[in-house]
Amino acid sequence: MGQREAVLRLDQQWADIRSGAAYAEPGEADRLLAELIGALREPARTDAECAARLGLRLGDLAARRFAAGDRAGALSAVEEALRHAGDAAGHDPEYARWYARALVNQGVWLAWPLSDGDRLPRYPLGAASENGPSPMERAAGERARDVTRAAVEVWAGLDGHDPVNRRGLAQSKVFLGDRLAELGFAEDAVAWAVDAEAGFRRILLSSPGPEEAEEAEAALDHIGRQLELRLRHLSFDSLARLRAGGLLPERLLPRAVVAARIQGAGEPDIAARLGLEVEQVATMLEVTPWLAVWRVEVRGADGLWTVQEHPWHGASEVRGRTAEEVAAGLVRGFRGSAQYPGDAGYWRVRVWWHEEGDPAVAKFRLVIGPDAPMGTPS
Repeated sequence: MGQREAVLRLDQQWADIRSGAAYAEPGEADRLLAELIGALREPARTDAECAARLGLRLGDLAARRFAAGDRAGALSAVEEALRHAGDAAGHDPEYARWYARALVNQGVWLAWPLSDGDRLPRYPLGAASENGPSPMERAAGERARDVTRAAVEVWAGLDGHDPVNRRGLAQSKVFLGDRLAELGFAEDAVAWAVDAEAGFRRILLSSPGPEEAEEAEAALDHIGRQLELRLRHLSFDSLARLRAGGLLPERLLPRAVVAARIQGAGEPDIAARLGLEVEQVATMLEVTPWLAVWRVEVRGADGLWTVQEHPWHGASEVRGRTAEEVAAGLVRGFRGSAQYPGDAGYWRVRVWWHEEGDPAVAKFRLVIGPDAPMGTPS
């Protein structure tokens, strides 16, 4: 018993350092954490609390390794953490919370190569991207999705009246949406984000404390930005399915209407499939511009493509026009320009919504040449 109490005192000492209530030099903190993990191993064999705390502290070790750039070391530590945390999870709701948070962290670290510096999907169309993830990266991303889904299930199995559990469940759904987006499952990613958004709105309606309310507001801001970005990667069919399932918020309908129009859908079809009046669709298209970004390139004798200068590489706000219509205007104009390579030359045009990038994300792609197939809308 004395040994157990000594270990728990050591754990409290580390907890104070971790929270900032006490200070230790980095080297001393590392030494203390290593000592604590070693001290917890033996009692963790038979003691659920020690097993849970061992999982928690291995998670702390993983976080420190990841912050230092050691992703492999972090993943190794968190794998061990999950074994101990999973064993203890059924003994106490608090231990289950620790386990769920460790699962989310493992998902973040596994999926790290699939996101850019702003933590947005690096390959937003997954396998459709010309420069998609490597097989190992995709496998890691799929594992990240699975463990994050497991975290959602853990939170969902806890008392739904507990505000900590409500917040944890909503947060884990946000992370699941992120993991799905990274793999190219844009429709599912939007569905989970909308579900998470509803959870955070319920938290705000429950008269939370100031800190919890601030956290919920920040989460809603993040989700709102993510939803606006993700709509750019959805097909009209996906938009219609989300609308039919109640997973397309009213505030995003103008953006969804624009997205459908960019893809070439007509106003009557948009109205019918999104449950709107034709007049509503017309008004939304009139007042909601989209930023068309384009790039025209010409292939030289060496086979390399050269980006043409303005106005063949630029951007402009447009209203009510499809990406194909924007591209058609560019094609007509370029054929009459001094940069036109002639009927024997090869050239191509791409049109994106909001920002240029991966060709797979272009809303319209066209290659023109003597034997080149006429381009098609993406």
